[in-house]
Amino acid sequence: MKRYPMTVDGEKRLRAELDDLKSVQRPKVIEAIAEAREHGDLKENAEYHAAREQQGFIEGRIQELEGKLSTAQVIDISTIPKSGKVIFGTTTDLYNLDTEEEVRYQIVGDDEADIKAGKISVNSPIARALIGKEEGDVVVVVTPGGEVEYEISEVHHI
Repeated sequence: MKRYPMTVDGEKRLRAELDDLKSVQRPKVIEAIAEAREHGDLKENAEYHAAREQQGFIEGRIQELEGKLSTAQVIDISTIPKSGKVIFGTTTDLYNLDTEEEVRYQIVGDDEADIKAGKISVNSPIARALIGKEEGDVVVVVTPGGEVEYEISEVHHI
């Protein structure tokens, strides 16, 4: 079975969503279905059909989350000795050699990626260019707008 890397924070968020779906959302939709059934004719009962559709989404998401969590390989970067090398889970300060801007990215699993929060997927072009490199290295990232050169300023295990 293929294992998928995930940070401790990413696993926590998926577990919290799963708990909410099972203990709050699922009972709520079951109650809504029961209430809608009491209104009689199910063929023309919009509340019933909407609740059943919602139930389908909830059950599908529960299965998806359980599958992801069962194949997750949770990596706690704070327990790995700092080596100055970019690996999964590290937060990396980069200096853009063209614009002279500093950016900071954490390399995370696919489900955790959120560019606005500075979290990039391990499978993104930037992460693929960075993995295995060290502080002081210059990397070239191919983007839709052309090549961008970054110098790795610092690698954090946070």
